[in-house]
Amino acid sequence: MASDRTVLVERDGGIVTLTLHRPEKLNALNAELVGELLKVLHELEKDPDVRVAILTGAGDKAFAAGADIAAMSEMTVANAKTFSNLGHRVGALMESAHFPIIAAVNGFALGGGCELALACDFIYASDRAKFGQPEVNLGVIPGFGGTQRLARRVGIARARELVMTGDIIDAEMALRIGLVSAVVPHDGLMAKVREVAVKIASKGPLAIAQCKRVLERGLDVPLPIANELEAQAFASLFGSSDQREGMKAFLEKRKATFEGR
Repeated sequence: MASDRTVLVERDGGIVTLTLHRPEKLNALNAELVGELLKVLHELEKDPDVRVAILTGAGDKAFAAGADIAAMSEMTVANAKTFSNLGHRVGALMESAHFPIIAAVNGFALGGGCELALACDFIYASDRAKFGQPEVNLGVIPGFGGTQRLARRVGIARARELVMTGDIIDAEMALRIGLVSAVVPHDGLMAKVREVAVKIASKGPLAIAQCKRVLERGLDVPLPIANELEAQAFASLFGSSDQREGMKAFLEKRKATFEGR
């Protein structure tokens, strides 16, 4: 793929790796990159053969070091709202996609970079990774969903502290507060994420999609309603070929071959 693309796409079977690609700017997010990411995600969402996506950053220093401050400094109120809306569209699509998205945070994930990671299903971090929402240092607040997703991930008190102080935390602190699922030696990060992606890709894709859907939608509704969402999703899978294959394979003591139908 041409190097002038701001989002690189690499496909290996059902696993897709998306690389934020502005290495000279530490993968800082501008409208071009965010817009291209939205376009790529729309294309992948239409493809039933996509099983898992990995999101990472180009280079050895950053996942995404935040939004492009030079570009933001010239924004009007209307421009800022348009940019924020674009980021929210990306986050919403990442959460609603039929496939899980794993963030492989290989360095700085600040501001919008942290927000993109938060929109992923879960995060693995290099031991060199740094996280933060330092927007208050610029006189603004997170604009791509950071205040909301951070609170849901680590709890409201910790989110208040991070958003209001603008503090940057290391990978071990991120692990302690539940922001990331695991911390991996830097050189082994992609191998670890790939290992998890391969494991998920081997499972029933319809079941994985329903897991993602029910977990996401159940967060903000009362427990009885969430449980009903689960029951409906559970029952619906009994009309699939994947369910018949999975249970037949279990009884025959062999590995299932899922086709996503």
